[in-house]
Amino acid sequence: MSKVEDFLTAEEEQEIVNAIIEAEKNTSGEIRVHIETNSQINHYKRTQELFHLLKMDNTKDENGVLIYVAVNDKKFVIYGDRGINNRVPKDFWNTTKDTIQAHFKNRAFKNGIIAGVLKAGQELEKHFPWQHNDTNELPNEVSKN
Repeated sequence: MSKVEDFLTAEEEQEIVNAIIEAEKNTSGEIRVHIETNSQINHYKRTQELFHLLKMDNTKDENGVLIYVAVNDKKFVIYGDRGINNRVPKDFWNTTKDTIQAHFKNRAFKNGIIAGVLKAGQELEKHFPWQHNDTNELPNEVSKN
């Protein structure tokens, strides 16, 4: 597998979008997924860069979460904004990371991303429950490079 286009089918991408919609139903948090072939820089730094480029640092409660996947590098990063990191323990994303990793080890990439998105939504709900006046601040589609 060498290209982002080969990583997921259009149907699989739509399943991920549906999982994002489901995960965001009970939280004011915003979840995005970004997939690219590889990164020329440290994956964590690249995720931070994309977080800004995707305008995820502009949410009202600073509660955006980006799940970044570098296909050829076989790496992924979960990155949460300031508002989340100020409220949660340091190892907050470990269960989400472990969930994704278990699926990825079995080459179940779509299932891993979906499970990670849903787990992130459950975790966000505890700290950022949905409020009556919440709006969807960010697009739900999978972004790609």
